[in-house]
Amino acid sequence: MFTDEVTGVMRAPDAAGRFGRFGGRYLPEALVPAAEAVEVAFREAWADTAFTAEYRRLLATYVGRPTPLTECVRLSERLGVRVLLKREDLAHTGSHKINNVLGQALLARRMGKRKLIAETGAGQHGVATATAAALLGLACTVYMGHTDVRRQAVNVFRMELLGAEVVPVTSANGVGTLKEATNGALRAWVNETEHAHYCIGSTMGPHPYPWMVREFQRVIGDEARAQCAEVPDVVVACVGGGSNAAGTFAGFVDTPARLVGVEAAGGAAVDKGKLGVLHGFMSHFLQDEDSQVLEAHSISAGLDYPGVGPEHVHLAETGRVRYTSVTDEQALRALKLLTRTEGILPALESAHALAWVVDAAATGELAAGSTVLVTLSGRGDKDIQQIREHLG
Repeated sequence: MFTDEVTGVMRAPDAAGRFGRFGGRYLPEALVPAAEAVEVAFREAWADTAFTAEYRRLLATYVGRPTPLTECVRLSERLGVRVLLKREDLAHTGSHKINNVLGQALLARRMGKRKLIAETGAGQHGVATATAAALLGLACTVYMGHTDVRRQAVNVFRMELLGAEVVPVTSANGVGTLKEATNGALRAWVNETEHAHYCIGSTMGPHPYPWMVREFQRVIGDEARAQCAEVPDVVVACVGGGSNAAGTFAGFVDTPARLVGVEAAGGAAVDKGKLGVLHGFMSHFLQDEDSQVLEAHSISAGLDYPGVGPEHVHLAETGRVRYTSVTDEQALRALKLLTRTEGILPALESAHALAWVVDAAATGELAAGSTVLVTLSGRGDKDIQQIREHLG
């Protein structure tokens, strides 16, 4: 069901692909027909019961959905608030990324495409795309910044083992992270639109991607809401491009729950960014006084994008979601705390969301005894070497 049929602010974008002032489709002329074809195909597929039935079947039998809701008894005792985790780390491939990728891969096959193109930062979207390509018999090329290729070497090997080609991207003015990877993927799509589908990994990019990705990820929030005996007081998710957060918030936007999105302090484009256009959409991006896009920093390769999905800026502007940020050090402390109290190693991205809960409980921003749902978007296996380096 499309979200324009749902009461609340998270509706379908307008005819121009905008959420309020944000979003749209800003593309070179050569890519406009391709993006328009994706929109038409998605609208038709999402209204086709045969397509959605196959999608739901694969989510259940291949991804392992529904993912469980875990109550953190020892951590809750430590913090004085009740902490529930939506366990996307237990989905196949180790993160929420597979929800969106599987939907887009089915869509690509329906459109007659033979190849998937993807960008990736932390590598989980690349792994998920390579996985779906292997499952459906599609070719796959993943673009990855050269810095992320180094710090996510395990995921690079996983992609290659799955049959994908991983292309390291460098640029004279970039640091070799997600921004450069997206540049590389967009350039490749220009040359391969006839036979390839660009599988964007987050709620960013030109219309219809921010909306389409949110719809494929809303399974997180819909499941979590059904699994909660009562609506949580607060629902928290980390925000990079914003797909796990958008999917989570979609399930609770029309409830009384307070919604909190947590960015990396070295990025925080919702609050620190300025209005601009990059990678085909209008949103907030980190920029200097000359409107040149700045590099974002995060210990997490999945949170160092200099912008954020357009719907998140709209949600911030409407006041429905509060966006905040935490530092690398806070995220590492939260990661260690969850690991020691619950035996669950979160991805560095997810540790940012948990870090806000830890600090909010300590400062009293979270009332004692309140219930907090945190989306654990991925597991920390991919980050082990980096965590080891930082923790000594």
